[in-house]
This record gives sequence, C-alpha cells and structure tokens, in this order.
Amino acid sequence: MMQWLTEDALLVCDHGGRVNNKLSQQLVEIAGRRVMVAIDPEGRSISGCPNADVLMGMRPCVTTLPVKTGYSDFIAIAGHPVCLSTVRGLTDGTPPGTVDYSVKRPGQVLVEAGS
Repeated sequence: MMQWLTEDALLVCDHGGRVNNKLSQQLVEIAGRRVMVAIDPEGRSISGCPNADVLMGMRPCVTTLPVKTGYSDFIAIAGHPVCLSTVRGLTDGTPPGTVDYSVKRPGQVLVEAGS
C-alpha cells in the first residue's frame, strides 16, 4: 500500500540531501498535518546534498524537477492529485538526468491508497 504524503514527509535526493517541503493546500489534513498535492514536491530547494566536487565538475542537488511518478490517479484535493509515497522525480544535480529524489518517510501512516 502507498501512504499519502503530509508536510512532515521526508523526501531526499539519491545522495541524501533533504527536500524542503512547501505545501499549497490548506483544506485537508491527517492528524493535524496538511496533505501534499501535485505540484508541491516540484521546484523545491534541496539542502545538505554532499555531491560537490568542483575539481570533478560535480554539482550538488539544489532543486527538484517535475515528478515522474507518484501522484494519485484517483484522489485529488481541489483538482490537484494527492502525493503518494511512490513520488519520484529528477533533481538538477550531476550527472544531469540521473539523480532522483524520492520519499524516505511519508509523514504519516494512517491513510493509504490502494494499488
């Protein structure tokens, strides 16, 4: 089963940098925490990515790019699909087009979506 994401969700880049959540809706909460919807994970800053080696031309992940998978096909809030624990997308880190961000913790365990 896939859990819905809340503002307490932990999303990280492949290197371990943390995505800084910012939510757009205030209508639905789980245990007092707002639910994430499309496009909340996109265009967010990433802090603490250790992938930085100037001599090798390595750039740390700084920003999330569009989500590739993980938005609900069935449930939406105010027309925006709910984010599920399967959210995954690319970052702007190096090598380009190969570094993903994904969910490490959904932020809650009460509400699940069927497969």
